Amino acid sequence: MIRIIRTAQVAEDIDMATKTKTRRDRKIEDSYLDLVIEYPLTSIKSQDQLNAAQAMIDRLITKGTLDEGEELYLDALSDLVAAYEDVHYPIRLASDADMLRHLMDAKDVTQVQLHRQTGIPKSTISEVLAGKKPFSKGMIRTLADFFKVDTSVLASNL
Repeated sequence: MIRIIRTAQVAEDIDMATKTKTRRDRKIEDSYLDLVIEYPLTSIKSQDQLNAAQAMIDRLITKGTLDEGEELYLDALSDLVAAYEDVHYPIRLASDADMLRHLMDAKDVTQVQLHRQTGIPKSTISEVLAGKKPFSKGMIRTLADFFKVDTSVLASNL
C-alpha cells in the first residue's frame, strides 16, 4: 500500500514537472516567435534593413533582463548584423606603426624607454613608427614579450 502511494506521488511530481517545463518552454518560444514576427530573422541586404535590425537590437539591449527566447533572438539577429557588416564595412588591419603606437600608448612608454628595455635600436623603432619599416620576426617576439601580448597580435601583417 505504501509503495502504491509513493508511486502515485512520483507520477504526480513527474506530471507537474512536465507541465512546468512545458509552460516555461512555451513562454520561451512565445517571446522568440513574437520577435520573429515583428522583425524576421533573414539576411540583411540593405542599409535600411541594417538600421531596422540595429533598432531592434538597441530596443532589446536597453530593455535590461531578457528571457531565454529574447536572448536567443538577440544572438541570432546580432549574427546577421555582423555578417552584413563584415561584407559592407570591413575593418582594415592595423599597420605595424599603428599597432606599435597603440601598445606604447597603452603601456605609457616612450621610444627611448622601449629601446632601453627591449634592446631594439632607436632607429628601427622610429622607422616602424614612421611606416617605413615593417616588424621583423625577431622584433615581433621581443615586442610580444615586452607588451605581454600574443605574437599573433603583432604578426597579422606578415
